[in-house]
Amino acid sequence: MSGRERLIRSFLEQAGWGDAARAPLAGDASSRRYERVKGRRGAAILMDAPPGPDGPPLDTPEGARKTYSAIAHLAEDCRAFVAVGEALRRAGLSAPELFAHDMPHGLLLLEDLGDDLYGAAIDRGAAADGTALDELYRSGVETLIAWHKAWDAQQSPASLPLPDGTDYRLWAFDDKAMAVETELLTDWYLPAQRGKPTDDAVRAEYRALWKPLFALAGKDARALALRDYHSPNMLWLGARQGTARVGLLDYQDAVITSRAYDLVSFLQDARRDVPEAREQAMLAHYCALAARDLPGFDEAVFRAAYAVLGAQRNAKIMGIFVRLDKRDGKPAYLAHLPRVASYFKRDLEHPALAELKAWLSALGVTA
Repeated sequence: MSGRERLIRSFLEQAGWGDAARAPLAGDASSRRYERVKGRRGAAILMDAPPGPDGPPLDTPEGARKTYSAIAHLAEDCRAFVAVGEALRRAGLSAPELFAHDMPHGLLLLEDLGDDLYGAAIDRGAAADGTALDELYRSGVETLIAWHKAWDAQQSPASLPLPDGTDYRLWAFDDKAMAVETELLTDWYLPAQRGKPTDDAVRAEYRALWKPLFALAGKDARALALRDYHSPNMLWLGARQGTARVGLLDYQDAVITSRAYDLVSFLQDARRDVPEAREQAMLAHYCALAARDLPGFDEAVFRAAYAVLGAQRNAKIMGIFVRLDKRDGKPAYLAHLPRVASYFKRDLEHPALAELKAWLSALGVTA
């Protein structure tokens, strides 16, 4: 038995779940593991997330060496998951209840919200209870509106409380974080497309094109973006009411940024096709609700931020999927690449991204 397994068994024993049966759940592209735990107390989810950075240190323009996760503000321990989850629950949203925690060792015992993932519902054409896809998407949009209203009411705190009495500092999705993500396209996707490494001159041109776009996105009103608000991380909880029907699973990388970030993550889902007609209808639904419920909402500024952050996110994902294949030996992610490239093309049609679109075309890069 490994030391990690002994630690897990001790944690479950102390939480009162020592006699429970354990079964692994499907993971994701991260190092986190999940198990469904069943016993006399019912069912729960064990999150096993050992603390540690994502990847080796990288050279930065300032000459410092930081890990990718530090630059991009990705969670390096489970404190962020706990803090953000509790904030969502206080807002009346369906993040899983925290039953037990050992945050220093990265172990959490969580409420089991079930298995009716949005991704499975999209594949079936409806949720398990028969709820139609249009209702699922409308509910997803309305959950974001509810969260953005709640965030405004909190007056944008700089930190969130943790159950151990400490606070978790919230990070802004600053230019450095956005840039290190977009550069995954020049690091991995472009070389795969062009058959050669990206040279420094091309990198410099690419970085320069993004700077005014980051500034444009920064003009939109800000909220705490959950950052992975899409079908693999959302559950349909049809027995609940209102926005509590949308279960939330993955939010430990939350950052302060434009309200548009989570909406574009949802409507340009890397794992499931979202037809352009549905995307535009749901984008219009958000804008109508925001104009009613979010004081000072500026639709033109929001739509520009939506396009910029969509392109930023999709550039990152395109690079990650190639990296998962080339570096990590996980070629299955390449099946999603055409979909993400199609979303990227949609984003590039916004007038604000005309220069980036022309540059990519001149370089012979097809999205």
